[in-house]
Amino acid sequence: MENEQEREAPGSAWPPPFGQGTGGWPAGESAQVRSTGWEPNPQRFEQQAPAPITPEPPAPPAPSAPSAPSSPPPPAPRDSAQLLRRTLITSVIGSVVLSCTVFALPLVVDHGPPPAPGPVGRAMQAVGAGAPASLTDLGALIADREAHLAEHPGDEESWAVLGVAYVEHARRTADRGLYVRAEQALNRSLAVRPADRGNIEALAGMADLASARHDYRAAKKWGELAVMQKPRRWNLYPVLIDTYDRLGEYKAADKALEKLQELHSNAAIMARAARLYGDRGWRENAAAAIVDAAALAEQPAEQAAYQHSVGELAWERGEAAESLRWFESALRSDPEHAPSLAAKGRSLAALGRTSEALVAYQAALRILPQPQYAMELGELYESLGLSAAANSQYDAVRRQLTDPGADQLALGLFEADHGDAGGAVERLTAEFRRHPGRQVTDALGWAHYRAGDSKQALAYVKRAMDKDAPRSALFAYHRGQIERALGEWGPARRFLTEALKINPYFSRVHAPAAQESLDALGEPPPGGPVNVTGEKPQAPALGRPSGSRQQTSPSGRGGPKSSQQGGSSSRKSSGSGSGSGSGSGSASGSGSGSGSSSRTEQSSPRKQSGGGSGSSGGGGSTKPAPKRTAR
Repeated sequence: MENEQEREAPGSAWPPPFGQGTGGWPAGESAQVRSTGWEPNPQRFEQQAPAPITPEPPAPPAPSAPSAPSSPPPPAPRDSAQLLRRTLITSVIGSVVLSCTVFALPLVVDHGPPPAPGPVGRAMQAVGAGAPASLTDLGALIADREAHLAEHPGDEESWAVLGVAYVEHARRTADRGLYVRAEQALNRSLAVRPADRGNIEALAGMADLASARHDYRAAKKWGELAVMQKPRRWNLYPVLIDTYDRLGEYKAADKALEKLQELHSNAAIMARAARLYGDRGWRENAAAAIVDAAALAEQPAEQAAYQHSVGELAWERGEAAESLRWFESALRSDPEHAPSLAAKGRSLAALGRTSEALVAYQAALRILPQPQYAMELGELYESLGLSAAANSQYDAVRRQLTDPGADQLALGLFEADHGDAGGAVERLTAEFRRHPGRQVTDALGWAHYRAGDSKQALAYVKRAMDKDAPRSALFAYHRGQIERALGEWGPARRFLTEALKINPYFSRVHAPAAQESLDALGEPPPGGPVNVTGEKPQAPALGRPSGSRQQTSPSGRGGPKSSQQGGSSSRKSSGSGSGSGSGSGSASGSGSGSGSSSRTEQSSPRKQSGGGSGSSGGGGSTKPAPKRTAR
C-alpha cells in the first residue's frame, strides 16, 4: 500500500535507481551478487509499520569485471491476486491452443489410405450392405463367429450374423445342409433376444433364409415384421422387393423399391433396381442401373455379380458376343463365379465355339451343380449328336427331382421337355400355389401344353405375358407353339417370329424348333386378314361391270403350306353359249358365255342391264349405282 502511495506522490523519484529500492539489498550481499543476479528478499512483502521514507545518497556503482554483461533490472512487484489471475488466464489459453493443435494435426498430416479390411471385415461389410461376398471371405467370417460364440454364447447379434453367412454360403455352393444350420443359428438368436424385443438382425436373417428356400410367403411374413419395427432400416427392403416380385405383388414391390431408394443409395441398391426394371420389361432403365452398379462396386465378388447381370441383359437382346465380353470380365473379377461360367458356355455355344462351351459348363457344374446348368449342357451334347453324354447330364438332373430344396422351376421345365409332362404339371402347380410369379406361370402353361391341354396352357401363358411382362424369347416361343396347336395360325406366326427376333439363340433346342414351325406355317395368305379393325364388313359397291365379279374374297387364316382363299368354294353360273371369261344377260343366268364366278358378299341382288358378249374389262353397259350416304 505504501508502495502505491509512493508511486502516486508528486515529485517522487520512482522508480529508484537499480539497487536502491525501498527494500534495498540485504546487508550481507556482495557487490558481485548485486551485479550478476537478483534474488528476492522475503522480508520485502511482510507487513511493516509505516515509516518516513528518506532519500538515500546515490552510491557509486560497484566495479565489475569488464567481461561480465550487465543483468536486466528486476521485475516490478505485482499484487499476488493479479499475478494468480494472469497465470490462470495463460494456462487456459495454452490448454485451448494445445487442444486445437492436437485435433487439427490429423487433418493436416496425411497418413495415407486406411488399411484394407481383412477377409472377416470384407464379409461383414458385404453382409451388412446386402452385397455378394466371396466364398473365401464367407468361410473366414463363419469360422470367426463360431469361435466367438464358443466363448460368448449369449451374443444374439453374432448368432444372427452367423445364420446370414450360412445362407449366403449355401447360395454360392448349393449346399442345402447349411440352410438347416442357418435356421438353428437364427432361432438361437431369437431365443436370446425375442423378436418383440427388437432383434431386427434375426428377423432379417429369417426372411433371407425363407427367400433362399423359395418359401416367399414366409419371407414376406418375416420381412414385414422387421420393417414394422424398424421402417428406417434400409437393408430390410431388398429381400421384401424380391419376395413381392416372386409372389406377383408388383405394386408392393415398386413401393418397396421407392422407399429403399429414399433411405439409401449404393451399388447393391442399384443392382436390385435393375433386376426389378428387367422383370418389368424396362430394358433401358435396367441396363443403365446395372452398369452404374458395376462401376461403383468395390469388392471383386460384388463386381463379378453385377458384371454378370450386365451380360445377361445383353444375352436377352440376342447380343451373344457382347454378353460373352461381360461374362469374361466377371470371371476376371472372380474366377469361381459359377453363374458367369455357365453363361459363358451358353454364349460360346451360340457363337459356334462348342469345345470351349463344354469346358465352361463343366467348370460351372464343379462349383455349383444347379439343375439348370446340367440341363443346358445336356441339350448342348444332344445338339452335337452325343446322346450318351446328354443322357448322363439328364440323369444328374433326375436325381434331384426328389430333393425338396432343389430349384423346382428348373426341374418342372426339365420334366416338361425331357421327362414326364404330367409330373411337370403337378410339380409346377404346387410351385404356382406357393408363388404365382411370371416365370412359374409361363412354365406351368408350357407343361399343360406338353401334357396335351392347349386351352388351359393358353390361359396361363397369356397371364404371364401381361402388359408389364418383359420381352422374353422363351415366353414368346411358348405362346407361339400353343397358338399353333390351337389352329391360330396368325398369332402363332407372330409370337414365333418375335421369339427369334428377340434372341435367335435363346435355346439350343427350342430356337431350331421355332424356325421349323415357322417354315411349316409358311407365309400368310394374300389379301390380308379379315376384319382387322373389328368393324362390320361393308357391302361392295353396286353397278360394277359383270365381268369384274370374278375376284378373291379376303381371308384371315391360312393353314400350314396353304393359302386358303375366299374364292375356293365357287359356284358355277347357269347359262349356255360360247366364249371364255365372258358373260351377259340378267342375273338369272340367261345369255352367252360359260365360266365360274367367285362367291361375293352382296347386300341384295340387283338386275344388271346390258347384253351381248364382252371381256371382263368392261364388255357390257351398266346402270350407274345410286348415291349412298355415309352411315
